[in-house]
Amino acid sequence: MHLPHMSSGHGEALRCICPDQDTLALAGSLTFATAAQALREGSRALGRRSRLDLAGIEHTDSAGLAAVLALLAQASRGERPLAVLHAPEGMLALAEVCDARGLLQPGATPGA
Repeated sequence: MHLPHMSSGHGEALRCICPDQDTLALAGSLTFATAAQALREGSRALGRRSRLDLAGIEHTDSAGLAAVLALLAQASRGERPLAVLHAPEGMLALAEVCDARGLLQPGATPGA
């Protein structure tokens, strides 16, 4: 299942892809320009999925991190774990500064 191609109109784009029933994958730029759309589309696609795969993220910033943390919180409110896979190094570095890196590690339990 492919979700609509999201573009900010500024040359940045993000794609949400559901390669299987357990995985929501994001690809492209997850930045201030695309974060709100990513959160909106990701929230719709999340459903009962247990994995958020970020291997396809090419560019990210603090807004991208915020969108990922919001998706984790949404899954947690639904009382289901969501594992983040392949978080980009830049996002992990930002999460470290915010004391949130542990939430992006496989096996982390959001809200714990």
